[in-house]
Parts: sequence; C-alpha cells; structure tokens
Amino acid sequence: MANVVGLIFSNIHDKNVPELTKLRTMASVPFGCRYRLIDFTLSNMVHSGIEHVGVITHYNYQSLMDHLGSGKSWDLARRSGGIQILPPFITAFANPGASLYSTRLEALRNSISFISGCTEDYVVLSDCDVICNIDLGDMIDAHIASRADATMMIKKTFLTGDVSGVYVTESDENDRLTSVKEFTERGGGFRDVCTNIWVMNRRFLENAVLDAEAHGYTAFIKDIIQRNLENCSVNVYRHEGYFATVDSMQSYYMCSMDLLNEDVRHELFGNPSRPVFTKVRNSPPAVYSEGAAVHNSLIADGCVINGKVENSILFRGVRVGRNTHVKNCILMQDTIVGENCTLNAVITDKNAVIRDGRNLSGYETLPFYISKFAQV
Repeated sequence: MANVVGLIFSNIHDKNVPELTKLRTMASVPFGCRYRLIDFTLSNMVHSGIEHVGVITHYNYQSLMDHLGSGKSWDLARRSGGIQILPPFITAFANPGASLYSTRLEALRNSISFISGCTEDYVVLSDCDVICNIDLGDMIDAHIASRADATMMIKKTFLTGDVSGVYVTESDENDRLTSVKEFTERGGGFRDVCTNIWVMNRRFLENAVLDAEAHGYTAFIKDIIQRNLENCSVNVYRHEGYFATVDSMQSYYMCSMDLLNEDVRHELFGNPSRPVFTKVRNSPPAVYSEGAAVHNSLIADGCVINGKVENSILFRGVRVGRNTHVKNCILMQDTIVGENCTLNAVITDKNAVIRDGRNLSGYETLPFYISKFAQV
C-alpha cells in the first residue's frame, strides 16, 4: 500500500444545513440511527490502508472531539500517525473578524504546517457531507499509475437548474481533466460532478497552497485547479456506486430516507470487508410493548415503542407513546414523543420533547424540524 495521509474537512459545508450545525460541525451530524457523517469518510480511509488522518476543524467541534476520542473505534489510536484534530491557527493578536477560514483553500493554508510535516507521499482529501462506501485504494492505485499530480473523483449525477455550488467536469478518453466549472445552466441533465474527494501528491499540494497564499488566492478549484490545468496533470476517477451529498435539510432528509431502500442499505452497510465504523455505545435492546406496530423502519438500541412507527428512522433512546403514529420521520437520540400524537415528515434533534396530543406534519421537500432540547 502506498504511503498516504488523509485530510478531512469537517466544517466546510456547515452553512448548508444551519439547523443541524448550529451546535455541531457537519462532520458530527447524526445519520442512520447510530452514525455521524464523518464515520463514512473515516471508514473509507481506514479500509484503504490510511493510518494517519488529520481532521481540519473550524468551530463547534466539541461534539466531534467527543465522538472521535482517541480514534480507537477506527483503529487509529496509534503512537505515530493515527487521528489528529487540526483546529484553526489564530495568533494572539489576530483580527477576530478575519481569523477563521471560510473556504477550502483557506482551510488548507491554516493546516500547511501539518501538510509540510507529513512524511507520506500522497494525500487523500475529502469533505464530510458525503455518504458513500467506496474503496479508495483503487483510486489511489489509479492515481499512482497515471503519474498525475492530482486525481479528482467524479460521479455522473442528474442536476436541475436550481442547484448551486456544484462543479461539473469534462475529461478526455485518457481520463485527463479538460474542464471544471461551476454549474450555472438553467436546464437540467446528467453531468459529471466533482465529489470533492481528491488524491494528490503531497509536494504538489504543499507547493500549490503556498503559491496560492503568496498570490492571495482563496478558491481551491478556481485558483488552483482551473488556473493550472495546462501546467499540471489532473485526472478523473469515476465512482459508479451510491453517492449522496448533504447540502440542505431536504437532502439530509432524502438521504436518510434512502436507507429504507434495501439496495442502498446493503451497498452502504452490507459489505463485510468494508463495514462503517463508529463510536460504540452499550445500550439495551429496543422494547416493543403490546400493541406496538413497526413497518419499514430502522430502530436503534434503547428505544421504547408503544405506538405505531412507519417508514421512519429512530436513533438511540427514542420513546414513542401509546396511540401515537410516527410516519416518514427522523427522530434523533433521546427524543420523547407523548401519547395520542401524529407526526409526518418530522425531524427532531437530540433530546427533543413532543407533548401529548400534538399533530405535526411537514413534507419531503420541507420537513418539519424541531431543534435540540426543544419542547413542543
């Protein structure tokens, strides 16, 4: 296995889902009953033989640190290498209004000492808003064999005219990147989309970041990749399997509902050689009382179900009262739903309380969200 270090951006897309990232990073957003979004990225790296991972943070990363701990759950508790939290670099006399980064390139500039101090030859960069189970080893091998400076993972995706912040690509018959630009078309259609997963030569990345800092550049793709397409070699690697991005509350809801599809669930969690690791918690089994009914739902340990649950995802410790109907919902850890309630297309954050007799309904394009510790 090649000598590779991983670099994860934990906060880049926090503003896309402000409801869920008000008190946490995008990396630590709960997903799928027991996971956090960073679990997919970390597991992909670990299964590809990466033993040294840096996690670039910004703010609100206490819950992320609690989740990652020493990295033991991902076999990254090591004396050398392992997992490292990289907080933003702020001097004692920095201007508070301009101290924290806001772009990917600025995040890399904040972490240049980590990049320069690594001894690995290659770097895998990934965001935390991606949900997939992939073998990064194949991508790394393809990058090394091509002798390219950088390799971008792409995915053919159907885009509509209302998307923003998405970069579409074009490549030649040799998988050489020929064009990358932000999608601004009014019409929809299938396009090769940048997934923000990269493999780069470490020296190339280090030099590119230092050069960008010298010129005052701020955008990673526009200022590093687009400007240097003729001067450096950038390849593409196509991913054919399931891939989802959390870029809004609606997409978070739809990605979560995808888990109720057996094929998607099997692709993400059914490969015994690539399990998705997460922090292990010891909880008692779920309890289903007499008269309870559950259909096509994911129920975590520690839940107590006294009513009816349909097409829903319930995290650890959720309680559903008697004569209550929960349908098409995502209820996060320790949510309490009282008796005689009806919920449809509702997302509750942790420790939310829904009192007896409440009737709450959203829609799949606009789910009804209840914040952490809220009582309604």
